[in-house]
Amino acid sequence: MTRLPAFFLLFVLVFSGCESDHSGQEHASNAEQDRPFVEFLNPEGLEEPGPFSDAVRVGNLLFLSGKIGILPGTRTLAEGGIEGESRQTMENIKATLERWDSSLDRVVKCTVMIDEITEWGAFNEVYVEYFPDNKPARSAFGADGLALGAAVEVECIATVD
Repeated sequence: MTRLPAFFLLFVLVFSGCESDHSGQEHASNAEQDRPFVEFLNPEGLEEPGPFSDAVRVGNLLFLSGKIGILPGTRTLAEGGIEGESRQTMENIKATLERWDSSLDRVVKCTVMIDEITEWGAFNEVYVEYFPDNKPARSAFGADGLALGAAVEVECIATVD
């Protein structure tokens, strides 16, 4: 009986694209197995927010859809101008993070869209109340025509276990 050299067997296993568990079943390649877990998250019992998910979890990252300053369970913007809407926006972000097992202290990146860029300072005064110590990385830009006529919209990326 001829024995195959060990390097030949290793070559076949490495380059075959499949591997076997000890039950003889074949599995997908390591590249397919290493793809991060993806979960599209929407709260039960709440009206569909639109053609998007409330959040999407990819591995240990949580991507929130943009939030505006609407009062919970309504389509009504908070009163108080930019300050009132900014505060409600941040409260909505906080609630969404907590719903999906994360928190404000785990936010790593925010993107801010503000309707009237001259109100940037007023938005920042509220924003820093929610991130008093470690500030997430952030991008911002002026945007015209935010949903429901909102003054500000913020989307975030956070870590989650």
